[in-house]
Amino acid sequence: MMKHYILNLNPTAKHEWDRYIIRDPLTAKRPDIAKIISEAVGADTGSYLVSVNIEVTVLQEAPTPSPEQLSLPFPETNTASMRREAA
Repeated sequence: MMKHYILNLNPTAKHEWDRYIIRDPLTAKRPDIAKIISEAVGADTGSYLVSVNIEVTVLQEAPTPSPEQLSLPFPETNTASMRREAA
């Protein structure tokens, strides 16, 4: 069974659980890995020793924009002259 997910890495995240996030690309929900494995095993009650093979292939990378790219250029203004005009 082939599944595709979006992996978001943020090593500077405030909380440990936000550093590595895997989401479904269509629903944006976090996958329940245990449920996916149980679907592969079947519906019979019991305990199973399973082997899970995770093969990761990066299909596309979308880098996070740097803070310099997010800043907007503002024209320099002289606040002293603006105060005189307002008065």
